[in-house]
Order: sequence, then structure tokens, then C-alpha cells
Amino acid sequence: MPEPKSAFDATYPCDFYEPAELFEPDQMYTIPEIGRLLQGLEPDAEVDPDTEAVLVDWAVPWVMVHAADMVIAEPLSEDGPGYYGLADHAAPDDSEATNVDESA
Repeated sequence: MPEPKSAFDATYPCDFYEPAELFEPDQMYTIPEIGRLLQGLEPDAEVDPDTEAVLVDWAVPWVMVHAADMVIAEPLSEDGPGYYGLADHAAPDDSEATNVDESA
């Protein structure tokens, strides 16, 4: 049931990471790991099953929205999960990340 905004003490911006902000360029992640990263956790952080279910619910649409900046790999085993990572074109240019204003 909807609730009026006035029922809440505070509201916050609904900001989400971009893939380049979330992923290491040379790593691939499962959906549960992506869910953890979206919450600021380490990919291998222990979470209870109910929390993991919520994280997965958030991660799936995030992956779909950002699919153009991502790559996918087949599971490493027949019954294993798929893996997702940063597409080469979406990776930050190292020269931009380390660009220092030398005119100062």
C-alpha cells in the first residue's frame, strides 16, 4: 500500500553506480556478487539468505539497464552461475584516471 512521503523521517536520492564505478575491469562477477557490490559490500561478503534474495532482486534490473556497458561469460561449470563484467569500451581510460594538472 502506498504511503505518504510525510510518513518518513527522510528520503534519499536513488543513485546507482555505473558499471565502471562498480567493477574491476579485469574481473567477472555473479549476480549475487553484483548485488553485494551495489550495497557497498565486498563480493564475497557473508549475507543471510533473505538479504541475498533482496540483493539479487536489485541486481537483475541493474544488469539489464547497464547491459550495453557489460559483457557476459558462460558458467564455468554446467550447473554454475553466469558471470558479468565491464565491457572494454566502458572501462575508464587509465590516463584519465591518473591525469594530473601539470600546469599548477
